[in-house]
Amino acid sequence: MQHINFLLLHSEENVWKLCEHIRDQSERPLQEFYAVFLSNEKRMIPIWKQQCGRRDEPVIWDYHVILLHVCSGGQRLIYDLDSVLPFPCPCELYVKEALRSDQNIRKDFRRKLRLIRADEFLQTFASDRSHMKDADNKWKKPPPPYPCIRTAESSMNLDDFISMDPAVGYGKVYTLEEFTERFSTPL
Repeated sequence: MQHINFLLLHSEENVWKLCEHIRDQSERPLQEFYAVFLSNEKRMIPIWKQQCGRRDEPVIWDYHVILLHVCSGGQRLIYDLDSVLPFPCPCELYVKEALRSDQNIRKDFRRKLRLIRADEFLQTFASDRSHMKDADNKWKKPPPPYPCIRTAESSMNLDDFISMDPAVGYGKVYTLEEFTERFSTPL
């Protein structure tokens, strides 16, 4: 996939823009791609190998968004614009190095993953960027130069994607163990 410039602001918009690029300019079929929201009920998840991390310590995110490519040949790749791992990264390596196991971490930090087909993500995701502002309604960092992402039905539904309640939002929610079994184990 050719190089694309992204603003490292919020992973959900970067993944949305990456999906848009794949749909509009890539030869790869969009149905091979999934937006993946990582979070949990407490919105405290550790991820290792992040650019803002220190040595081998995890970064604690409230949520994080990556792109999963399930290639027609069976290979699975992760696109994480915040990672120091290869871009794209084989899913098995990403799980091993960045997600690791939930077995040795506190229950409050155990991760869940919501997978949404890229085409559905492009059609349903909306953000008014209110979460990018502080208590005084000022930008924490300059916003992206393009307009907010909206749908005909919504101007803000980010919480529906971050929620790890299977009855809420779009796509399918997996535990880390379920995700690893389905997408990270060699064929």
